[in-house]
Amino acid sequence: MVDLEKIGLGGGCHWCTEAVFQQLKGVAQVEQGYIASLAPYDSLSEGIIVHFDPQQISLAILFEVHVHTHRSTKNHSFRAKYRSAVYTFSEEQVYAFAKALPSLQQAFSEPIITKTLPFKWFKASPKLITDYYRKNPDAPFCKRYIIPKLDFIKKQYPSYSAQKTV
Repeated sequence: MVDLEKIGLGGGCHWCTEAVFQQLKGVAQVEQGYIASLAPYDSLSEGIIVHFDPQQISLAILFEVHVHTHRSTKNHSFRAKYRSAVYTFSEEQVYAFAKALPSLQQAFSEPIITKTLPFKWFKASPKLITDYYRKNPDAPFCKRYIIPKLDFIKKQYPSYSAQKTV
């Protein structure tokens, strides 16, 4: 039996974030919902919990995919709803993100604003809206926002993409 680890991620719409991480090899499960940390970040914000096999995909790759698939350098007006964060379950995860951040920053001209926050609470989305991309791949929202992110994963992370190349 594989020992899975988990990490919480937030940044953009949880439909997008869910779809991105569902497409990665080594990710066993993605829980979509609303996630919170400690004050002042204790309000619920859209996010996911990724259950992954660290033997197949590293935290460093998960962090890299995360900062490249949402607006990780923008403090826009919807940041309370779409908090850019890595929600950690251990001190090792805090350290891993801090260690990865300098090399991740090199790909961006503006500072990455993604916060490292301790995981506190999660509220799952209603079943009606989970697996949105899998249920609605041809929906206008998916075509406009999700498919470009999945194409990015196929191109930039082909060895981790579970999505078939067309």
